[in-house]
Amino acid sequence: MAEIPEDVQSDDCLSSYTHIYSPDLLKDQVAFITGGGSGIGFRIAEILMRHGCDTVIASRNLEKLTEAAKKLTTATGRHCLPLQMDVRQPDIISAGVDEVLKEFGRVDILINNAAGNFLCPATSLSFNAFKTVLEIDTMGTFNTSKILYEKWFKDHGGSIVNISATLGYRGQALQVHAGSAKAANDAMTRHLAVEWGPSGVRVNTVAPGPISGTEGYRRLGGSYAESSGVFQGIPLQRPGNKTEMAHAVLFLASRAASYITGTTVVADGGAWLTSPNDMERVLGFWSAEKRKDK
Repeated sequence: MAEIPEDVQSDDCLSSYTHIYSPDLLKDQVAFITGGGSGIGFRIAEILMRHGCDTVIASRNLEKLTEAAKKLTTATGRHCLPLQMDVRQPDIISAGVDEVLKEFGRVDILINNAAGNFLCPATSLSFNAFKTVLEIDTMGTFNTSKILYEKWFKDHGGSIVNISATLGYRGQALQVHAGSAKAANDAMTRHLAVEWGPSGVRVNTVAPGPISGTEGYRRLGGSYAESSGVFQGIPLQRPGNKTEMAHAVLFLASRAASYITGTTVVADGGAWLTSPNDMERVLGFWSAEKRKDK
């Protein structure tokens, strides 16, 4: 059985780490990571930094970002810049990118990780809630990619990795908002790979499955699925962890994937192939959570 890499459930750095690539794989490169202050984004930042990369972690919560940046720098010895930014606002992104280029003089990697998700039947989903998810996931990915391309990648090349999901592959119950947004991002990956390839820009996607230690895992019923034996029905029979997702991103962002563009790496343990789309079970979990909130 393959060894599962180290991880911790909280938004803290790993107490130990075993390199599977050379520690200087990304030496002196700079990665810009949206949603980098917590969850998968935080672990991506840590793993890239453990391979010689400096990072920018961006989101709306500066206090959380500042705390995360301190943890990341202490654990890795690399520079991490916290950047308060809303991916829905191009003017703020543009100013943020200018600040990053002034600080670092370059950006080599963009990780579009900012997202919003929750369980909700389409009939209970407000128009504004649907719009907000698309604005964060889809418009946020386009806004940040376009601005970084125009300000740096167009003339210097680079690597973009979008964080997606498998929700839209077969119409996951209670996920029309996030599934639609991620399906649009998957198409965007292919379009931008075609258009920006001649400028030396590679654009790829990682589509995680259920990942423990994340807000999404809690919100989307991961613990409930674990306790009810749902994971026994997927090929690898367990949820993934944040380090595994960071390794997939590291591969695509690095020179190890120098001839790969316009593709999606599905990192879900085979879950979307075999997991039942159990409408009744998911509705039951959603109803129970709604009662708790009252």
